[in-house]
Amino acid sequence: MGILSKITDLLLGQPMFNLLQKAQKMEISGRRIIHYEIGDPSFDSPPHAIEAAKEALDANLTHYTSSMGLFEYREAIREYTKANSGFKPSIDQVLACPANAVIDFVIRCTANPGEEVIYPDPGFPTYYSAITYNKAIPVGILLKEENMFRMSPRDVHDKITDKTRLIIINSPQNPTGAVLKEEEILEFARIAEEHDIYLLSDEVYAKLTYDKAHYSPSVRDQCKARTIILNSLSKQYSMAGWRLGYAIGPEKLIEKMGLLLQTIISCLPAFTQLGGRAALLGNQEFMDARIAMLRERRDILTEGLNKLPGVSCVVPDGAFYVFANISKTGITSEEYSEKLLQETGVCVLAGNYFGKGGSGYIRLCYASSPISLIEETLEKMKEFHEKIVCNSGLVCSGGENAKTY
Repeated sequence: MGILSKITDLLLGQPMFNLLQKAQKMEISGRRIIHYEIGDPSFDSPPHAIEAAKEALDANLTHYTSSMGLFEYREAIREYTKANSGFKPSIDQVLACPANAVIDFVIRCTANPGEEVIYPDPGFPTYYSAITYNKAIPVGILLKEENMFRMSPRDVHDKITDKTRLIIINSPQNPTGAVLKEEEILEFARIAEEHDIYLLSDEVYAKLTYDKAHYSPSVRDQCKARTIILNSLSKQYSMAGWRLGYAIGPEKLIEKMGLLLQTIISCLPAFTQLGGRAALLGNQEFMDARIAMLRERRDILTEGLNKLPGVSCVVPDGAFYVFANISKTGITSEEYSEKLLQETGVCVLAGNYFGKGGSGYIRLCYASSPISLIEETLEKMKEFHEKIVCNSGLVCSGGENAKTY
């Protein structure tokens, strides 16, 4: 076998898919697994989106499209942005692109090897993976539990150097569910403007908030100068398998990102984009019921976790993840998740999969778990703690009270 390129040594991917594969192998062997590892809602894609895609297939719209995206889909993104963010970007500011690719493309187009990219830690694994394999320098900003995991503008400001080229923010946040305050969002925009650097705002969970509103730094420059919005239909519309998202940013940057997409992917399918158009412009009334259901799951899960010996977790204000602190159990995140999977069949993610700042935590995604399954999970975890944690002579007292934002 020939020698692989050095860049392959830097490819990290997303650890949750490795764990999913392991859990699926256990299922094949006959084990029952309760999945909390992948952020994929079990809700159906909107019926009008499915119907639009079917109509496109029936019309034989199965050929190449523009690399920038189908005009109809990009127009829908413009209208959606006007309705939800208060401005209407030009058509040349919009690129139809899978969300993960947006992260990679933005980093490639804004940071040279040896230049710095600031990102949240813990944070979505693709940030770190894309930064490192592109040979930029990752500069993690620790998200502190005492600050309810909100990324601090002061901490970011202190990390700015003459090599900083990009700041990545994420609100609501994966893996913690933190929602940034309006003044924090505006301060990030001000910092980017002051230092003339780009600001990537990952807004994939923008519609999934409970008690606090979502704010976007795009109000500062309408994505004309340095702000880039990343959004996806995967989470809020339960369309993860469609691999459909988009970027809004400065025209010159979007043009270059479009060339990258053209080089690597060529274009996105017409029928998925027309389904996306229907999702963005169609009836949105289902969202209220969906958020109410997620809120109920969140509340039951966090209440139960906070009763477990050595476990505590804040109540997240957005997304559909709980980031539970298990440090007082005396077991590492990976040991905990591995033992929990083997002993109970409950599959959770080790917090350090999201960066060093996640050590001592686990992440549970409740987007695909009905209440009955959550209650069963909590019973299994209670038994696990009695058997594994308490019998190990570690923390055995009642759980801490939940903290709220």
